[in-house]
Amino acid sequence: MSTSDLRRESDRRRYSSERYATAGASSNRYRSSNAQPKSTKRKKQFSLLSIGKGLDVPFCMLIVLLLAIGITMMFSASYPVALSEIGDSYYYLKRQLLFAIIGLVIMLAVSYVDYHYFHRFSALILGVSYFALILVLLIPSETGIHRWIGIGDYGIQASEITKFAIILFLAHWGSRYYDRMHTLKYGVMPGATVFGTTAFLLLLEPHYSCIVIVAILTVLMMFLSGIKVKWLAVAAVILAVVVLILWATGLLSYAMDRMDGWGKALEPVGEEQIQQTWQTRNSLYAIGSGGLFGLGLGQSRQKYLYLPEPQNDFVFAIVCEELGLIGAIAILLIFALLVWRGIVISLRAKDRFGKLLGIGLTSQIGIQVILNILVITDWLPNTGISLPFFSYGGSSLLMLLFQMGVILSISRSANIEKA
Repeated sequence: MSTSDLRRESDRRRYSSERYATAGASSNRYRSSNAQPKSTKRKKQFSLLSIGKGLDVPFCMLIVLLLAIGITMMFSASYPVALSEIGDSYYYLKRQLLFAIIGLVIMLAVSYVDYHYFHRFSALILGVSYFALILVLLIPSETGIHRWIGIGDYGIQASEITKFAIILFLAHWGSRYYDRMHTLKYGVMPGATVFGTTAFLLLLEPHYSCIVIVAILTVLMMFLSGIKVKWLAVAAVILAVVVLILWATGLLSYAMDRMDGWGKALEPVGEEQIQQTWQTRNSLYAIGSGGLFGLGLGQSRQKYLYLPEPQNDFVFAIVCEELGLIGAIAILLIFALLVWRGIVISLRAKDRFGKLLGIGLTSQIGIQVILNILVITDWLPNTGISLPFFSYGGSSLLMLLFQMGVILSISRSANIEKA
């Protein structure tokens, strides 16, 4: 072979080998792209406290913080009256701790439940609420006030179920008929019917403070659902007329008795009005004596049988007396953060039902805090509005933590980034 022939043969072999290598590499790439390795699926790692997949950490921490402060202050406010009336200083503390532990377990369990199940059973839960409100009216009461369903040494306050049922049903209805909420048939009548029947049953208990809370929640939920403002204005006029009729017929006598001393707690009054304003008067004494920094934890004077029922609706007056204005503002800021975080979670829900339900449940906390502060400072009549996480009460605390579990369930499915 000549030199040129050898060069051509060498070039041919090199070309063939390069073409084979290229074809083999392409074949390998094809096989690798279509092959199914034995373990291509990576197991999803579940983290209980991961944002989105797990609990919303900031919201959960705020709940635990408020619960811890609330139980501490409830105990500080309650041990003198518990020792005097029951003979056990730790009576209210032990029961509230039990409720808190059970409530936290319920909250965690509910947070694992897809909140859309409540969407499906909203009408049934509303029916349970009506049943509870009717049942309390059938239970005899020595005082003439029907609010509790007794179970052994414990009791369930029917109105606590009512608040959740109202929010749930209106969230269900508003999300389902959002495009028609501006109409009378779909927007006004359902909400007005649910509120009217609920308010009537609460009026028979009587439980006026719950009527006020339910009314505010109904207006809020219907407004968020897209109802026209003119319908809310018409409803306000009708409600005012109904209240005037009830007042004229004497059906609001219980509420009128509560209003006799309203705004007169620090005024010189007669013996009868002193009794009517006694609780509010001593509440203002407690708030005023706290000053800027307070008397110190456990150092309240008004809780020593001057302020009636300090462990219940007026527990924040003892907070102001012991922790002062600074401590009271700090606690209110924590409440504000909780409401803000709850609304953030709700707005990032993946559907309208989650948004409406979360905002409604979060708003209930804010509404009750504001109304409670207005009551203990005599800006509103003494109507018995509890302070969330602070006031003593098993059914209210359990229901509150249950509702926080629903919000945490919304947070699990929401696309939330770390705050």
